[in-house]
Amino acid sequence: MYGLLLENMAEYIKQVYGEDRWEEIRRQASVDQPSFSVHQVYPENLIPRLAKKAIQVLGVTEREFFDQMGVHFVGFVSQYGYDRVLSVLGRHMRDFLNGLDNLHEYLKFSYPRMRAPSFICENETREGLTLHYRSKRRGFVYYTMGQIREVARHFYHKEMLIELVREELLFDTVHVTFQLTFDNRAFTLASLTMTREEKHLPISASMLFEIFPFSIVFGSDMVVRSIGNSLMVILPDLIGKKITNWFDLVRPLIAFKFHSILNRTNNIFELVTVEPVLTERPSDRKRDVVLLSDESDGLPDDKKLRLKGQMIYMDNWRMMMYLGTPVMPDLNSLITTGLYINDLSMHDFSRDLMLAGTQQSVELKLALDQEQQKSKKLEESMRKLDEEMRRTDELLYQMIPKQVADRLRTGENPIDTCEMFDSVSILFSDVVTFTEICSRITPMEVVSMLNAMYSIFDTLTERNGVYKVETIGDAYMVVSGAPEKEINHAEKVCDMALDMVEAITDLKDPSTGSHLQIRVGVHSGAVVAGIVGLKMPRYCLFGDSVNTASRMESTSEAMKIHISQSTRDLLTPIYLVTERGEIQVKGKGSMKTYWLDRREFRMPLARRPSSVCARSEPEKPEKGSTLGLTSIGEERRVYSPVTFQDIARRSIANSPVKINKQRGMLSC
Repeated sequence: MYGLLLENMAEYIKQVYGEDRWEEIRRQASVDQPSFSVHQVYPENLIPRLAKKAIQVLGVTEREFFDQMGVHFVGFVSQYGYDRVLSVLGRHMRDFLNGLDNLHEYLKFSYPRMRAPSFICENETREGLTLHYRSKRRGFVYYTMGQIREVARHFYHKEMLIELVREELLFDTVHVTFQLTFDNRAFTLASLTMTREEKHLPISASMLFEIFPFSIVFGSDMVVRSIGNSLMVILPDLIGKKITNWFDLVRPLIAFKFHSILNRTNNIFELVTVEPVLTERPSDRKRDVVLLSDESDGLPDDKKLRLKGQMIYMDNWRMMMYLGTPVMPDLNSLITTGLYINDLSMHDFSRDLMLAGTQQSVELKLALDQEQQKSKKLEESMRKLDEEMRRTDELLYQMIPKQVADRLRTGENPIDTCEMFDSVSILFSDVVTFTEICSRITPMEVVSMLNAMYSIFDTLTERNGVYKVETIGDAYMVVSGAPEKEINHAEKVCDMALDMVEAITDLKDPSTGSHLQIRVGVHSGAVVAGIVGLKMPRYCLFGDSVNTASRMESTSEAMKIHISQSTRDLLTPIYLVTERGEIQVKGKGSMKTYWLDRREFRMPLARRPSSVCARSEPEKPEKGSTLGLTSIGEERRVYSPVTFQDIARRSIANSPVKINKQRGMLSC
């Protein structure tokens, strides 16, 4: 399948539905190419795959999609100059339809591997005609209907009604019958007989076969009676044999029988020898199977002779005369079939085309190869660009919520992203005696410890579906209910708090060997959330609820979860709490608060048998586990920072204490 059809589909979707829809369809169909080269051959399943996803994404029917894509094709090919070919194919619409089967023959020079369909007209009247469509491809019926209807409207200014009469599968070929209704008064004009007085101009058979050196004369029994002079040289045994035993009918896609040919004399006929012409002559064998072939099933053997020409019924002889011309892509084909330049006709341009084509073929092939190389490099660059954009998006969406980042992409002012949320739940946590711990260990060990803790907490945010707002030193802040509104935001944040308190026991204080301790505070209320400032944008929360949540954390105790009355009111009875009583909160006065103890039926975290210490040599993590938490949110772990094991190993290796100890051992 040539890229011309694929590029038409891409342009149709972009113009009618927008660039974003095309990118979504391409992504869902797993198609990497952002664009297609018109003269490049692509896999046959690309259009069906893209069309299936397009129908789903765009919410249209198969008939509507393919029909409108066919209509778009007529205007699309005008940028390549093919509109001029369409406009001169026939004086009237009937002429265009009768010559439609020949159109693809004219395009084979530009698209030699084209899988061309076959069109045959019959039952023509003043009101229309019957059109038979045959193709090796399936699924292009409505596409063809849209093309023909648009040609009638655009080039002939006629409104055409196309009715799908019948569709059937013959061997591997789709046969569709259309009834075309349109103003066909030109049929009457063409039917008028034109008389003229003629003089008899007798011509000898020898002269006739010299003028048409590749002609074949055969009767209704398909037995060859005479052949042209050039064919006599390379196929001398053809006379007296059935033409069906020596040649296959490639086009049109009809049965190779006398009466079928007699009804299709307005079509171009293409024949190819069954066997190579310079090998052993084929025997006079029976061929009972009707061959419905397509020229693009594979490139033919170079030694086979391919003829293209016209069938004329000679009424005086009661025979059919085939006026053929050899199809020779280059001089090599001429040589391998045993022909010479002087074997070609002198009265047409066969010799000129052969010589001129040979001179230009090398330059054209070189130019085409260069264009294909450029196209491949461009596609590779576009693929790499898409990959980098994807990675950039992943990183951006970890810093800023996706819905907010997409608004900033469109050029929206950051302050306009701020939004009021009536009810959210905010969590703060920090490490107990963090300042003392930092005074006893090296800076790199502090980084190692915080990275281990934050990596655990980041995994828990995905497990519980909450949004991480920021970290400042040892403080960790999350929210639920923003940027996406949640009904059960208090429950999600409390689940997060319970998981944090349980998970922190896996992390030891490097200076003492005991596990780290955190205190947690939770409060629910209204906030304003959004992006402020111009540099280093962050998604921030503003309002008194943020201050209150921070006070809940600062007045909490080690390994306890301190919640406010507003959060308590939003929890269901499965969350067991203990009343702490009235306490004095800075800036708030007296507040009634609670301790969150546990949640009924809560599944504990998957635990590893040994705890992790920043000073000890870290164990090699199991595949799929993250420091005591196995497979928590692993499907979304993209663009993850270095693991705790990695940074712990580096921090220990680079620790000044360890380096000094090593130097002391060396000096001894």
